[in-house]
Formats: sequence, structure tokens, C-alpha cells
Amino acid sequence: MDLNKPLAYRMRPKYLEEYVGQEHILGKDKILYRTIKADRLSSIILFGPPGCGKTSLARVISEATKYKFYKINAVTSGVSDIKNVIEETKNIMLNPAGKSILFIDEIHRFNKLQQDALLPFVEDGTIILIGATTENPYFEVNKALISRSMVFKLNPLTSEDIFKILKLAIKSPEGLGNYNLKIEDSTLKKIADVANGDVRTALNGLEVAVLTTPVNKDGVIHITDEIAKESVQNRKAIFDKNGDTHYDNISAFIKSMRGSDPDAALFYLARALNGGEDPVFLARRIVIAASEDVGMANPQALVVATSAMQAVNMIGMPEARIILAEACVYVATSKKSNASYLGINKALEDVKNKYTGEIPMHIRNAPVEGMTKLGYSNGYKYPHDYPGHYVEQQYLPDEMIGTKYYVKDENIN
Repeated sequence: MDLNKPLAYRMRPKYLEEYVGQEHILGKDKILYRTIKADRLSSIILFGPPGCGKTSLARVISEATKYKFYKINAVTSGVSDIKNVIEETKNIMLNPAGKSILFIDEIHRFNKLQQDALLPFVEDGTIILIGATTENPYFEVNKALISRSMVFKLNPLTSEDIFKILKLAIKSPEGLGNYNLKIEDSTLKKIADVANGDVRTALNGLEVAVLTTPVNKDGVIHITDEIAKESVQNRKAIFDKNGDTHYDNISAFIKSMRGSDPDAALFYLARALNGGEDPVFLARRIVIAASEDVGMANPQALVVATSAMQAVNMIGMPEARIILAEACVYVATSKKSNASYLGINKALEDVKNKYTGEIPMHIRNAPVEGMTKLGYSNGYKYPHDYPGHYVEQQYLPDEMIGTKYYVKDENIN
């Protein structure tokens, strides 16, 4: 092991038994664990946030398989690199097995042409593909490749998982075992918590703390809470405004407002703002929620949300956070009704898919003299001429009489 390599690189597991976390796919009764141990792996796509162990899992597989293992990075590789792997794989002298495992890191960065170049060889079994990506593969990877692969989602590591890895790192000769360290478990746990599921962040922070702290008079490097905090810096935000977490977070934000939970709504709003989300985009989502989910239960919500969007446009960050928070809380705490939303959806469905008849003649306009002779506007009753400004008359086409689109619910006055 090259001790000049970063600690995060040196601490990557070599064998499946050393791998920490992802029990939902690597528990001993799980299919991925069993196929790796039996060396019967089929093509797989691994996706999850940075630092959750995708590359480490590929390395574990490389140690476990009898097939030749190749690794390329989609950022620096192209079709020619894929062709080279295929040629070596099919060369009986170089590869008697006739098949190989190809690990492609950041596979979502391959364009369609590059992904298509892989397809025939994945399909005929020449290549067992392991793709790793931080993006949702269902959006970013060729559907034909997805259909020929098993897709596994890796979760951010828990604080307990990261703590275990940090403990191993300070004891292992390949890690920091050759240093005379003193660091409390409570300090390691704080580093694990601040890393927010990214073990690379935790290991990098620990390594910085050790390498930049002088040896004490007693010959020991003492890593305190203050040193650890300075080395790891701010809590890492698991948020990518262009990636999968963007969609997950905005979905949670909208559903929290819809579910009348202002605390959760503010949490996801803060998460988005901290991750660099466009505040105007967030304001538009609040406007939509005010109409779709609050609706006629409190029509004022749409007024508040629209005013907030205009104010956010005029003011910008950081003060825009206050405006967004007010509108978000107003929508979350308002009574809810989706009667208008359901009504327009049902009406659109009818208009698109069935014969709905003709507009009654008496409510058609007659802007040109002589149109009344053809029946336009004849017999129309002007509601304001009647008591209560209302009069019974037909508005729907004959074919649609009796159809109900707007159905008031218990939250509508």
C-alpha cells in the first residue's frame, strides 16, 4: 500500500467481509452478496451519492471474480477504450475465459454513442458491466442498458458505519496505525456525523487533522474536538441542484406543504437554499401548491404565494429566504382542497376523449348585427337583472348536462 495515497483510497476494502454498510443489498441473504460470493455476477448499475461506497464495491468485486477486471472512467475514456477492452476480452491468449468485467465510473457521463457501443457486448455476455453513477440511471443511462442490468441504489452511510471505518483507519497500518494518536470516540463520532453519509469526507478530515497537528511533548498527536471541527469544516450538504437529490428534495418540499407540516416544509426549503437552489424556482413551487393543494379552501394563499414570488424576484438572496419561509408556512398551515385541481383534470379528460356537443346558442356571442337572426345570443338571461344576481339557465352543451366537475369538499366554505 502506497502511504502517499489519500487515506480514503488506502482504506478501501479489499474483500466483501471488510465492506461496511449497504446491508439492504449486501446482507448475507441478499442477491448481490450471494452473486458476488459465487462469482455469478450479471451486469449491474450502482447509483448513490458521493462517498457511499460505489467504487469500493467494484474493487471488492474485482478481488472476488475469476474474470479479467477492467476499470475506466467515463470522464476520460471513449469508444476506443471500450473497443480495446472488447478486443482483449475476445483474445483467447490474453483471456481464456472469453468474458470480462468492465467497471465504468461516472457512467452517466458517457454519451448515447458511447453507451450504444457497449450494448451488443453486454447483451451477448462478453462484458459484465458494472456502472457507477451519482445520478439516477433511469434518467441518465441508455434504457437498453438499464433493461439488461440489475440496478442497485446505495444509501448514504450511517454515522455508525462511518464511525466503524474511522476506528479501523486509526488502527490499520495501511491507514493511520503508524501514528501515535490519541482521539476520543466522541470526537470520531462528531466527524462521522458532520460527514453526512460521505465516508470520503470523514476520512479526508481525519487525515488533515492528523497531518497538521504537531506531536505533543508526550510524543502523542492529540486530536481534540476543536481540531476535528477545523479539519472537517462545515457539515457536508447532500444536495445537488442538478442531480437526483434536487428532485427528491423538491418532491419532499411540496409534499410537506401539501401534508400541512410547516416544520418539514421549512427543513426542505432550508436544504434547497443551502444547496444553491434558485429561490425563484422555489417560489414558483409554492405558487403551484397554493393553487393545487390549498385552492378554494383558502384562495388568499394564491395571493400570498404570488406576492412572495414577485418579492423574491425583486429582492434576491439572502433576504428572499424570509419571504419564501413566510409563503411556505402560510401554504403549509392553510386548510387544503384540491377540488379545482380535480375539476380541471376531469374536464380536460372529457374534452380530449369524448364528444362533448356544441356550445348552447343562447350563451354564444353576437358581435355582428344579424347574428341574432341565426340564433346567436337569443334567449340569454343576464344574471344581474334577477334577484340575488342569479337565474337558472343552461350553460353546458346538451350532451354534458348534469356533469359535475367542481365538487365542494368539507374545507370549502
